[in-house]
Amino acid sequence: MLTIGILGVGELTEKVVMGLRRGGFAGRVLLSPRNHERAQQLSRQCTCEVMADNQQVVDETDLLLLGVRPEVVEQLSNEIHLKPQQTLVSLVAGLKHSELQRCFPQARPVRAMLSYAAQINQSTVVITPGGEPHETLLGTLGSLTVLDDEAAFELATVAACMNGWFYFFLSDLQQWFTDKGLSKEQAAQLVMGNMQDCLASARHQPQASLEALGSAIATPGTFTAVGLEVLRSNGATLAWREALEEVLNRLHKAS
Repeated sequence: MLTIGILGVGELTEKVVMGLRRGGFAGRVLLSPRNHERAQQLSRQCTCEVMADNQQVVDETDLLLLGVRPEVVEQLSNEIHLKPQQTLVSLVAGLKHSELQRCFPQARPVRAMLSYAAQINQSTVVITPGGEPHETLLGTLGSLTVLDDEAAFELATVAACMNGWFYFFLSDLQQWFTDKGLSKEQAAQLVMGNMQDCLASARHQPQASLEALGSAIATPGTFTAVGLEVLRSNGATLAWREALEEVLNRLHKAS
C-alpha cells in the first residue's frame, strides 16, 4: 500500500491529510517534525506518524507532499536526498517545474493546487502533469483537473486566489445585513444560501453561459438590474479583473 510523506505540516497540508483519511486512504502518513505541536495534533487526529527528521520522511515514503513556504524550499533541498524518480507533489504556489527539478534533481516533480475544502473532499484540485499514483490519490479530495501546460496551471493558481477573496467578499455582504439589523447567523444564511443557489443553478445548466444566466435574472426594470448597474458604474467588476491581472503578473515575474 502507498505510503505518503508530508514535508511541512501547515494549514493546507493538514487539510489534505484530513481529506485523504476522510476519503478512505488507509496507508501510512508520515509527518515532518519541525512544526512539532501541529504535527503531533494531526498525528493523533488522523493516525499519522511523526518522524525524527525530514530525511526519514523521504526514506520511508513512496510519494511526498511539499507544503513549506517558498523561501524555505532551497534550504530543505540541501537537507534531504530523494530517491530516484520519487514522486514529489508541490503545493508551493508559484514554484515552477524547472525550479523543483533544480532543487530536487532526483524527483519526479508534480505541481498541485487545491483549497481548504480538501478536508471535506470538495476542493477543486488541479495538477500538472497527470499520472499515477498522485492522480488517483489527490482525486479523492474533490473535483480533479489535469493540465499538461504549466502556463494553464498558473491561471489555476490565480483562480485559487479567488477562493480566498470570496471569503472577504461574503464577509462584507454579511456585515451589511448585520448593520441593517439581522443577526450574524441570519445574514450568513442569506449570503451563503444565495451563493449556493447561484452555483447550483449554473451547474444544473452547463450549456448556458454564466452571463446568460445572470441576464435572465437582471432583466430591465428589476431590482437586480438596478443593483448591477451601480456595481458596474463603481468599477466593482473592473476591480476583480485588475486583481486577477496583478496576481498573474506577479506569478510571471516569479518565474
